[in-house]
Amino acid sequence: MSGPPSLLIENYLREASFWHVATIGQGYKLDPKLISVLIERWSPETHTFHLLCGECTITLEDVQLQLGLPVDGSALTAFVQSAN
Repeated sequence: MSGPPSLLIENYLREASFWHVATIGQGYKLDPKLISVLIERWSPETHTFHLLCGECTITLEDVQLQLGLPVDGSALTAFVQSAN
């Protein structure tokens, strides 16, 4: 997101314990060169990065640890309908 979430939805995000997710990345600068290198090293067939030290991938646990996301509580699920 380019800025903070709208005040209209802030309370809903807080109630769903999702406020911190909506504010991730604010104040961080992205390094375009680093992103380009990671894109070049990504293998969509195996869902891994191919680096000099070997293959690696990002797990949901990695994301949780890096972003400080809480993993306690009930899972948030919903039904999705598709035309296909």
